[in-house]
Amino acid sequence: MRPGAIAIFAAGILTCLSSAVLADGSTVLDDELAHVLAAHGFTGRIESTFHAKLGRPIDRKRANLGRLLWFDIIGGLNDDNTCGGCHSPTHGFGDTQPIAIGIDNNFIVGPDRTGPRNQRRAPLAVNTALYPTLMWNSRFAALSGDPFDNRPGFQFPPPEALSLSYQPQLLVAQAFIPPTERVEVAGFDFPGDNYAIRAEVLRRLNAIDAYRKLFGQAFPEVSMGAPITFDHFGQAIAEFEFTLVFADAPLDRFARGERHALTESQKRGALLFFGKAGCVQCHSVGGDSNEMFSDFQQHVIGVPQVAPSFGNVTFDGPNVNEDFGLEQVTGDPNDRYMFRTAPLRNSAVMPAFMHNGAFVHLEDAIRHHLDPYTSARHYTPRDLPPDLQGPVGPIEPVLAHLDPLLQTPVQLSVEQFASLVDFVRNGLLDPRVLPERLKTLVPGNVPSGRPTLDFELP
Repeated sequence: MRPGAIAIFAAGILTCLSSAVLADGSTVLDDELAHVLAAHGFTGRIESTFHAKLGRPIDRKRANLGRLLWFDIIGGLNDDNTCGGCHSPTHGFGDTQPIAIGIDNNFIVGPDRTGPRNQRRAPLAVNTALYPTLMWNSRFAALSGDPFDNRPGFQFPPPEALSLSYQPQLLVAQAFIPPTERVEVAGFDFPGDNYAIRAEVLRRLNAIDAYRKLFGQAFPEVSMGAPITFDHFGQAIAEFEFTLVFADAPLDRFARGERHALTESQKRGALLFFGKAGCVQCHSVGGDSNEMFSDFQQHVIGVPQVAPSFGNVTFDGPNVNEDFGLEQVTGDPNDRYMFRTAPLRNSAVMPAFMHNGAFVHLEDAIRHHLDPYTSARHYTPRDLPPDLQGPVGPIEPVLAHLDPLLQTPVQLSVEQFASLVDFVRNGLLDPRVLPERLKTLVPGNVPSGRPTLDFELP
């Protein structure tokens, strides 16, 4: 028998063995995957533990108030953007753009959004309640590694630093920050520091009877005449985000014993993810990762350098077309080009991948991880919007820092690659994040009476 025929014959035997039905009704493939998941500490039950971690049920009045604030431009002093402008329900409360467009936008959220760009893509807000660090450079972090444990402190850049550590959960503390971001919602016209910006947002909210009533329903002290504070604001925004925990994908159901939740292709893809492809080394599920498919650590993965032709942020490097990543936070050149591992749940609803949206197809993003050198050196931004198609930044300095975990290319067959993509796209998708469902969270109008953004469905 010729070598090629032997390989095909062997593959056929493995397929038959994997599909063989055991006495208990499972298959060899099922048992192998169940064993791998158990070895990595994956239970598929992380969502069911959320209320216990929070220590209480979700407060629906506060969550609804947070939802209205999420979509109301009253919280942005530039009067044209809000949380929903960059974290859209049409894409799992993530960005509709490869690189975010914040202030001075055209009030559209979707492919037709225009305006000056920021530096990075806005990540999904879904499931962030379970993240121990936030942002691409982890500049918001629970020092305990647990977003529900504030005892060692919640770390933020100056001027906040550890001052928000009295908040009960990382998202509550984080909600203090977005209204102060100049390129996101605050704009450049209003004078003053972060505290002055927050004071102006509170002045606006306290001046509107509809908001005082809603805050009063959620916080009894406001109903008794106390002013709305930023503690109230942060708690309301975070409470809404607590309702966006969607971690019941086919893989979760499989881990809980529902063996038919995954297709045969997805099961094979999962075994590659946890095995030969090496994905789990960074996209981990155990310990502090809370089964979110991220180690929440910083790595250099060789992402091509993309910079907009028109934006609100000055990029790094001699030609201002680089993003130094974690170095911007630490000041350490050894941290250059490092970015936090992206959690992979619900990737199917994301229109772009990597910190700068360099890839708009999941296949290309996965292919890059398997062989960063080849991918990065042959990269072209032709699939990006016109203002991101300019010359890319230098790639060799990035590749010189490439994480050792990615320096050896992984060879997969066409079938294996398809199974891996199928697993990441469909095996990790909670159908509750699809835009047909989440679009119902967009209010028809907001308490401030201000205009609302126009959300384009995919």
